[in-house]
Amino acid sequence: MSQKLKVVTIGGGSSYTPELLEGFLKRYHELPVSELWLVDVEDGQEKLDIIHALCQRMVEKAGVPMKVFKTLDRRQALQGADFVTTQLRVGQLDAREKDERIPLSHGYLGQETNGAAGLFKGLRTIPVIFDIIKDVQEICPDAWVINFTNPAGMVTEAVYRHTNFKRFIGVCNIPVGMKMFITDVLKLTEKDELSIDLFGLNHMVFLRDVLVNGESRFAELLDGVASGKLTANSVKNIFDLPFSEGLIRSLNLLPCSYLLYYFKQKEMLAIEMGEYYKGGARAQVVKKVEKQLFELYKDPDLNVKPKELELRGGAYYSDAACEVINAIYNDKQTEHYVNIPHHGHIDNIPADWAVEMTAILGRDGAKPHARITHFDEKVLGLIYTIKGFEVAASQAAISGEFNDVLLALNLSPLIHSDRDAEILARELILAHEKWLPNFSSTIEKLKQ
Repeated sequence: MSQKLKVVTIGGGSSYTPELLEGFLKRYHELPVSELWLVDVEDGQEKLDIIHALCQRMVEKAGVPMKVFKTLDRRQALQGADFVTTQLRVGQLDAREKDERIPLSHGYLGQETNGAAGLFKGLRTIPVIFDIIKDVQEICPDAWVINFTNPAGMVTEAVYRHTNFKRFIGVCNIPVGMKMFITDVLKLTEKDELSIDLFGLNHMVFLRDVLVNGESRFAELLDGVASGKLTANSVKNIFDLPFSEGLIRSLNLLPCSYLLYYFKQKEMLAIEMGEYYKGGARAQVVKKVEKQLFELYKDPDLNVKPKELELRGGAYYSDAACEVINAIYNDKQTEHYVNIPHHGHIDNIPADWAVEMTAILGRDGAKPHARITHFDEKVLGLIYTIKGFEVAASQAAISGEFNDVLLALNLSPLIHSDRDAEILARELILAHEKWLPNFSSTIEKLKQ
């Protein structure tokens, strides 16, 4: 690696960028980022300007020799990059609002990483990620791409299934939140060494063991969560419903909070329908939070990441990304929880799947943790179902074919009617016409 360390952040005008920069500033002594390039699209120019100015003030306050650049020219930014982080939202929050409201209008869950909404976020996002990868392969082929654009599992699956790019790692904040929760409830200090056995797919991970200084404390943790003494939800954007004691004890695993969408489908739908009938959707809450954040960010006296940023659902994303970059740059061989292909390391799933699991990271990227070679049979059916959905979704994103979208929708356990799948596919494709260039001939047919 060059001594000059250049990071390019695509989606640089995101409200999360100050947290990413804070992560780099905090680690400057071991991760000397000399250039941070913030890239965005024309629609994001105003946000990019505000974020860039705040980042410059933060760097100045920190007193480190880092330069922050802003540009709408991705290819210019990628020259000589060592790491590229992707945190983009194609169609911005207006597109997310359609993702949520259209399924809810037909009585289906609208959530940005699973079901119909997750599918359409994937259909808009995957082609853009592929374009970025094409540029990276041409301009800075040795760079690592660290993605935290949702749906991270679907995007990682698509990249490894449909491109030949190997330096791609998907990152999510859910495992980080789970780790912080464990640290908190087991009252661990910085001296304690915590290692977690985590496995599954993105937004569908399970904890099966927790080792503190080499000793398992999983039984104590599981008992606390099952009995309701401990609440295991560390995510701001999911309703805080506890899983039932019977479920936790019978699984003998700790599910992440996104599994509420599968184990408490009825309850989650009821809550979301209630919000929908009151005229609300999660996207509107996020819009409000964003608006407040950008008002704060504009303050010429603000030169730190404001506390209010943690109200967004993705707190700690950036910390996870900085840690991953740090581990690769310094060949740390440390434990992280990432989306990667397992290349046959797990003995009871297909060898070509991308999964989310505990991995060891160093100069050569991520290797699945030696302790985890087998996914728990009890939840394998659910994992297979969602992976089938992800594989079909990545195919649809590339083909732009109506039937491929239908297949993905029909394979999702959150859609319960083939007829409704057709209605949802039609409405969502037409609603997102602007952001689905791959679907131009399908859209023409739908309009006839």
